[in-house]
Amino acid sequence: MIDQAYPLARAIAPIVRAHFSQHIDEASARGSLVAEVPTLDAIAVMIEAAFWASLRREEGYIPKVSLAFLAADRAANPLRFEHPLPLDPAVLTRVAPAVERAGIHLGVEHNGEGWVVWGTARTLPKYCFVIEAAAPGLIVVKHQRGEPGKFVNVAVLEGDRIKIVDEGASSLPDCPPLLESLLGFESPRTWSDGINVLVQLAVSMRAHGRGGLLLVVPPESQAWRESIVQPISYGVRPAFAGLADLAAAAPAEGDVSAWQQRLGRAVDAIAGLTAVDGAAVLTRRYELVAFGAKITRRRGSPLVEQVAITEPVKGGVPAVIHPSQLGGTRHLSAAQFVHDQRDALAMVASQDGRFTVFAWSPCEEMVHAHRVEVLLI
Repeated sequence: MIDQAYPLARAIAPIVRAHFSQHIDEASARGSLVAEVPTLDAIAVMIEAAFWASLRREEGYIPKVSLAFLAADRAANPLRFEHPLPLDPAVLTRVAPAVERAGIHLGVEHNGEGWVVWGTARTLPKYCFVIEAAAPGLIVVKHQRGEPGKFVNVAVLEGDRIKIVDEGASSLPDCPPLLESLLGFESPRTWSDGINVLVQLAVSMRAHGRGGLLLVVPPESQAWRESIVQPISYGVRPAFAGLADLAAAAPAEGDVSAWQQRLGRAVDAIAGLTAVDGAAVLTRRYELVAFGAKITRRRGSPLVEQVAITEPVKGGVPAVIHPSQLGGTRHLSAAQFVHDQRDALAMVASQDGRFTVFAWSPCEEMVHAHRVEVLLI
């Protein structure tokens, strides 16, 4: 079926299987209903199939598929093909247009003769092994977090590079709650929790592909204005509370899906404003107060000369660098803003897909730049 090997697939399989085995065993001991631990062969062949499919084209389109290691008889309300399809890159490329929408996964199992795609599933068990072809040569290993539609990234393979997400990153001093939520280890919260709203904003900012800058400031203070060029070209008065109202309201019974859609549209609207030159400014209550705002150094404040930078991947080495090494004007401005406004957060999306969260670190006594795109893919 797959006549070309992708060496990283076999190399990463033992690491990935150990991750899933640990979490599935722990969840089973707590009495949770969980997925089956993927075999080494399943991990390797699914990664290989997704990788080679991602490099193909179907009528000019780049295929994007999500594969789930899930037996057909364990799936909830599955769509089953009359004749299972071979797990083959050419087959995945042809079927990709029908399953590229978010939340649709191609179910993969071994039928005794070989690996096949038996149909599609929308609901997956907790810790179900999922492979997503996100872009040409870009493969993401993830699992269901346990809540519908919420996944945790385990590893990212890009060409000849492997990045294994470091679960321990959430326990580091000064780790922002936003990073904890992205890693999937935050305390239980509702889907409308503010941290998860920021996660959705980060995903949406990265998705529009134009680059963007979002400043999150305390609602009770106006000190942030000292770091913004006045007058603000696109100030909002009164503050726009559309996203804030939705995030604060509990959905009515039977209205959860519609409410999530409304919240998603509100998030996309705010994220879209970050593409305007300058920064969008949001309070911690998610009220929009400005966009296209120009950041300036606060009067009397020194220029930011260095920032700490980390990435939540195993083997990553923390570094202290000049903020100009992080990227362009957006990164330098965001670092300066957080340096001057230490109770604020800055989120920067680059056009190339990188995503950086800037926060003040009391432990390090400097701005800390968290590179988190590996968690957002």
